[in-house]
Amino acid sequence: AKQNIGMQFKNPEILWSLLLLIIPILIHLFQLRRFKKTPFTNVKMLQKVVAESQKSRTLKKWLLLLTRLLLFIALILAFAQPFFAKQMALLDKETVIYLDNSFSMQAKKGNTSLLENAIQELLKNVPQNKKISIFTNENTYADITLKEIQNEFLTIPFSLKQLSIDEVKLKAQTLFSNQENTIKNLVFISDFQQSHTTIEFDTISSIQLHLIKLSPSVTSNIAIDSVFIAKDFGSTIELNASLFSATEIKNIPVAVFNDNQLIAKTAAIFDQHKRAIVSFSLPNTETILGRIEIMDTGLDYDNQFFFSLNKKEKIKVLAISEVAANFLKKIYTEDEFSFLNINLKNLNYSIIASQNLIVLNELESIPEALQQALKSFSRNNGSIIIIPNNMALLSSYNSFLSDYAISLSQKINAPQEITTINFDHPLYQDVFDKRVTNFQYPKTENYYPIKTNLTTILSYANGDSFLSGKKGIYMFSSPLSETNSNFINSPLIVPTFYKMGVESFEQEQLYSILGASSTMDIAVKLSKDEVLKIAKKESEFIPLQQPFLNKVSLTFIDNPKEDGSYQVNNKKTTLKHISFNYPRSESKLEYLNFNELPATSKQESIQSLFEDLEKDNRLSELWKWFVILALIFALIEIGIQKY
Repeated sequence: AKQNIGMQFKNPEILWSLLLLIIPILIHLFQLRRFKKTPFTNVKMLQKVVAESQKSRTLKKWLLLLTRLLLFIALILAFAQPFFAKQMALLDKETVIYLDNSFSMQAKKGNTSLLENAIQELLKNVPQNKKISIFTNENTYADITLKEIQNEFLTIPFSLKQLSIDEVKLKAQTLFSNQENTIKNLVFISDFQQSHTTIEFDTISSIQLHLIKLSPSVTSNIAIDSVFIAKDFGSTIELNASLFSATEIKNIPVAVFNDNQLIAKTAAIFDQHKRAIVSFSLPNTETILGRIEIMDTGLDYDNQFFFSLNKKEKIKVLAISEVAANFLKKIYTEDEFSFLNINLKNLNYSIIASQNLIVLNELESIPEALQQALKSFSRNNGSIIIIPNNMALLSSYNSFLSDYAISLSQKINAPQEITTINFDHPLYQDVFDKRVTNFQYPKTENYYPIKTNLTTILSYANGDSFLSGKKGIYMFSSPLSETNSNFINSPLIVPTFYKMGVESFEQEQLYSILGASSTMDIAVKLSKDEVLKIAKKESEFIPLQQPFLNKVSLTFIDNPKEDGSYQVNNKKTTLKHISFNYPRSESKLEYLNFNELPATSKQESIQSLFEDLEKDNRLSELWKWFVILALIFALIEIGIQKY
């Protein structure tokens, strides 16, 4: 595709002027007409000299004619502008540039980031009036000149998003035209992190892929990876932050701020795996707009980590009982829960909708009105725990449980030990340090066999379920009264009911990760037309939200786009604070082997690529040489006439 072709002319129509050369030829021939001469006697001796002079003049005229013809030919060819070129130089060309502006491009080359260097090099090397298309991880500039977007181009921000190879391919295809016999150049500018796993453009055979790898001067970086609560002491908490380094390092200072106030400082000491964990003791009785900071010369985006500690919202638990519920009151304490125990006869059904968790504590039957209220409660994301009565009316229970694919069989009056714990069930995640097998087994005197597709959480020695369920619905097969079971005296009672209570309301998270879908609950009851808004300084947006009777569930997907601490506002009232952080996927600075990547060409600078492309497009113009030849022939003519 790059072979040279024959001489071409920019103005081939001028070559018709060569036909005019016949005019000087005719004139010359007319001047050379022969006349018969009669020699006189007295000059006969000079005849030989005259003949020789005549031959000299004839030769001179022929030389002048040839010189003038060559002079005019050279001038005509010069105006026709002849040139030599490679075949591809004559084809139309399209250029699409992908500029990676992900966070890893914050790495420094000299005193500026890789992205800033790339922008300056493009502005310097791409012809200002050349039409091109440029796209980044978030923005697209189609069929423009860099001059048109120069101001915006200079301020391209870093993006938490990084396009996959397939996404780059698809985007490039939309920006190229469908014209045939055109050269389509895709310029791929990136640092080629490990997230770019393969580069294949076999499906787009007409595209020439040019890779430009930008490399930082130093590949060192330290990042705050995550933050979590290690221990909760009630009035205080132990907050841990995890850090990692891309290179060997001993220690680094770490500071914690509440908004802009420094509240703690320590040093992170890295182990042989280049990781470190630091701990801070923080008050748990006030709102903290937390920000953990380090000083690092690598990437900037991962040098701070935001988290929010709000005053705990109490989880509302309602026990509807026909027996004593003292064990529930001891578990659902006032510091974390708002607990109510009401006898079925005294129940006001209107309070059901405002609860997070309802415990049906050994009711003999479930009245139809209560069933309807509970089903509505469940549809609104409420959680239910069912403990059967020793004299349970199974038809009533099964009528209610049918909506949850649960049914109870006739009671079996035989003692059974509870011997098996499903440690993999979400209810017991992070509850046990190790899998206990030799604990003191609790037992029951009788039970109702459970038929359900729900996962068994605790089971008897004979394999039947003692407790089955999932988030939102839990079913015990036996009464828990001390006359029938000693389960309430077992160490299992507290983590089991506590986790059921905690998961009934999505407690606040310290933070969420941007770019990934996340959900959180806000304990507020909104009127029909009210919505919650998320605000940070002057910016504000409305997230996806689903209102329930006692809370609003917020879902974050595309917004927000910046890390930081935000307010959840209901009109002018701030309900709580939430925090968002950028993902740390690009912080390790691990790169692909550039030499193994398939491409039409591979460069390590933007300048060298565009110089090569310019060579392929270059025309070897010859008109100047023909002008010089014309001048030479003009001088020769003068010399012939003079001598």
